[in-house]
Formats: sequence, structure tokens, C-alpha cells
Amino acid sequence: DKNPPDCFNGRVITRNGKITADEMRAITEAAERFGNGQVAMTTRLTIEIQHIPFDNIEPLREFLAQHGLETGGTGSKVRPVVSCKGTTCQYGLIDTFALSEEIHERFYHGYNDVKLPHKFKIAVGGCPNNCVKPDLNDVGIVGQRIPRVIPELCKGCKLCEKSCPLHVAKVVDGKAVIDPSQCNNCGRCIPKCPFHAIEAQATGYQVYIGGRWGKRTAMGRPLSAIFTDQEELLTLIEKCLLLFRAYGQPKERFADTITRLGFDQVQAMLLSDELLQRKEEILSQPAS
Repeated sequence: DKNPPDCFNGRVITRNGKITADEMRAITEAAERFGNGQVAMTTRLTIEIQHIPFDNIEPLREFLAQHGLETGGTGSKVRPVVSCKGTTCQYGLIDTFALSEEIHERFYHGYNDVKLPHKFKIAVGGCPNNCVKPDLNDVGIVGQRIPRVIPELCKGCKLCEKSCPLHVAKVVDGKAVIDPSQCNNCGRCIPKCPFHAIEAQATGYQVYIGGRWGKRTAMGRPLSAIFTDQEELLTLIEKCLLLFRAYGQPKERFADTITRLGFDQVQAMLLSDELLQRKEEILSQPAS
């Protein structure tokens, strides 16, 4: 804490932006016992206990550990995962809480000892509303529900037109038509059709890479493929980390690495198995 001397803020990691009532009670008790009784929400969905004297840091961490909680979340490594509430949101297309917790375990914990060229931020959004701003993170995930029209069932009622927020669904010559190049796969047209003429072809994940927010911003770019298998998605995230570790320069964000190497080359590497085959070599090389 820059204001009082010899006091610090303790950042409690929430895994996916969600905590239990018991965990909340532990956090508030910790704030009263080891801090000044105040907590602050960070922009990346962690909770900071404020005004912790230096001598209280280890007792605080020990107390939180008894309740399954931990502090941390800074440095040139994978940062705490940010998730929207897509699991419970009316527009959510994927289980964002479960996916974010899996990413937290595999990469926040699993890669905790892996030093990267710079911080690495991951965000999980449940739908194309992009409330959690996935395309402003090093890796951003957006839930997708890909619609498919069954022409023989379509009655031309135009309810799909009325429900489409992008006005992409159209009724042409009495049949629904959806241009896949313009559709953002929000899936809202699917339940609106009373004749079941629009079905979900697949539910999956659109992945953006190279986003950055801060002093110098960069918009993440979507990979060409939509991933329909969660394990394939998690493997892709690991490939991103391996690529950044192998090719990133010191103090360089992932966005700059992608720009320097070229998006097409990076995408080709991420869609192949080369990085996974070199995993042991990459992780054993000296940190940037």
C-alpha cells in the first residue's frame, strides 16, 4: 500500500470470480484480524484485503490456507483467470465457471513456476456479448453456438429475423438464411423458432490471441477455427504459453510476439503439434 509505511494489500485469488459464503466469511474475518477490516475488488475479479502490516503477512496466508484460499497473482507468469457469469447468465452458451476453474488449475497453478517474458492474461466469456472483454486479453475465449437452418421445416415466420441482434438472419423466398461469415454465433435465433427449423450445429469456443489493455492497447485476433472440444481448447492455451515462452523476448507482451513473428505463422504453429512435441525442451530453457 503506497500510503501507510510498512503495510501491504493481500490479493485473494477467486479461481473464476466466484467464491462460497464460507470463503467470504473467511476473507472478512481475515480482513478484520490481519488488515484494517476493508476489502477491495480488483478489475480482474480478485479480492484485496487492505492495510496488512508486514508482520501479519504470513499469519494471514496461513489463515486463508486453512479455508482453501491463497494470495498472489502478480509477476511475469499466468495471471488469475477472469470469467463472466455465463454459467448462470441468460445469454451464456458455455459453463464459464467450470471452464475457468479448469484453466486456473492447469495453467495458473500448473504453470506457476514457469517464468514468461511478461504477464499472461486469460479471460473466458460465455457469449459474443463480450462482457469480460476477451479480445483485450493475451488469450480470450468466447462461447459459441453455431446455428444451422433446416429449410424443409421453415415456415417463413421471420421470428429469427426479429430475434437476431446483428440482423444477419433473413427470410429469403420464404426460407430462413443465415450468412455464416456475418453471424457471431450467439445462438439467440435457435430457441426462437417455433418450428425447430434452426438447430445448434455445434457449441464451442472462439479463441482470440494477442489482446492487450493498458498503456498500449491491442485488439486480439480470432483464430480461424472454432473449437468444439474442451480438451482441444485447453491444449491450445498450453500451446500459446509454450510459444510465448519459446519466442517471446524479455518484457514483451504476447501481442508484440505475435506481431513480430506474424499472425499467420503463429496461427500455423498453434494449430499444429510442434510446440507440444518440444514442450520439455521449451520449459527447460533459460527464462527470457
